[in-house]
Amino acid sequence: MLFQFQAVGRDLFTRGLVSSHSGNLSIRLGERLLITHRNSRLGCLEEQDLVETGISRNDRSTPLASTELAVHRFIYQQAPVQAIVHAHPPYTVALSFTESEIVPWDLEGRLLLSRVPVLCQREAVRPGELAGEIAQTLKVHKVVIVRGHGSFATGQLLEEAYHYTTALEESCRLLYLLKTLGITPNQTS
Repeated sequence: MLFQFQAVGRDLFTRGLVSSHSGNLSIRLGERLLITHRNSRLGCLEEQDLVETGISRNDRSTPLASTELAVHRFIYQQAPVQAIVHAHPPYTVALSFTESEIVPWDLEGRLLLSRVPVLCQREAVRPGELAGEIAQTLKVHKVVIVRGHGSFATGQLLEEAYHYTTALEESCRLLYLLKTLGITPNQTS
């Protein structure tokens, strides 16, 4: 399991989808979950950077878990998923300030994601604050964006959630570039 966390964490960091101490990863283990440690460095995870705790209840390990633990718990309680990737992709975050949803123009994004909702139109969001809304949205979508904060993607494996995260960022990067060029969706038909 450690290898899966290390591979996804390293890839998120090297692609610039998280900063040195941001983002978090988790997998479901029955009624428990394995989540990255609070303030861990996803780019170089070690065994001590993973925390096992309950999905529905706290234990002595809970205070060590990521500040987004509440969101991960709500998602596992609401949606039939086994893995979660929370990242801060820069083009995705940038577009979250101007869009209420991301509708990819590229073929892979359209096929894989269709559309991605942007939650919370307020400026400041604290970690865990939108846990219920994020979990409800992820019952229908593979990935969701919290305005000005980042994305939460789910899957049956960390690699699958990572795939949705990178596909979203590539779609947002393309959308950003097209908007910079002054191209809008109805000009492409």
